[in-house]
Amino acid sequence: MSWAIETKGYSQRRACALIGMHPRTYLYQSQRSDDAAMRERLKALANERRRFGYRRLHILLRREGIEVNHKKLFRVYREERLTVRRRGGRKRAIGTRSPMTLPQGPNQRWSLDFVSDQLSDGRRFRVLVVVDDFTRECLALVVDTSLSGARVARELDSLIAQRGKPLMVVSDNGTELTSRAILEWQEDRRVEWHYIAPGKPMQNGFVESLNGRFRDECLNEHLFRSLPAARRLIEEWRADYNHDRPHTSLGGLTPNEFATRSRQDHNTNRVQL
Repeated sequence: MSWAIETKGYSQRRACALIGMHPRTYLYQSQRSDDAAMRERLKALANERRRFGYRRLHILLRREGIEVNHKKLFRVYREERLTVRRRGGRKRAIGTRSPMTLPQGPNQRWSLDFVSDQLSDGRRFRVLVVVDDFTRECLALVVDTSLSGARVARELDSLIAQRGKPLMVVSDNGTELTSRAILEWQEDRRVEWHYIAPGKPMQNGFVESLNGRFRDECLNEHLFRSLPAARRLIEEWRADYNHDRPHTSLGGLTPNEFATRSRQDHNTNRVQL
């Protein structure tokens, strides 16, 4: 069209007639808003969260105040070729995550992980492990045959009702912990969530240490005949771990004693100030 008009000197009407295009179509200019900033932020988030699809990225964009229709976001997502690729071969650790500062008080940082075992009849069950990284208290050992992201969110709400809200939660990139239910929970509760780098469990060392003790002192010591029996024995171990078992990294105190002393020291310092 433009070549015929500019080079051959055809009128706009004649050039349109030659190729069968209506003049209004030729003159049309897109009214779409400039989405360059949204595109750049979407690409940055997709690079940071390499295993997140467009729905989860949409939640992250909304959290930052970027409002965009999900259909338009999907179109841009496809145009920028951000589709999550299916993994092949064994899982490899890629990328890094920003370092975390050590917690300086109770309830500043919780760590989450899952442990698996089986009943005497061969049925598998899982345990959600939650630990306070400062006091080393085992906050919860939730036992069930299935633990979805929605269930994890409910258990965290129950802990918050008892202890108050943590400043940060740390976990790996498991499907339950990167689900839409957990992403929406983070947004609603305004709790920072730190995902460790894939294949780097020692970045979540506090809960990994607890997992080792839990398996060695409880799971490997009992034959669980039923799920209720497993819950009872595991909860008894948790109470013993928090209230009776001395912790060498806490100077021989139990996690409960260390938490109590920390609260007393904090209150004393506030009075002095």
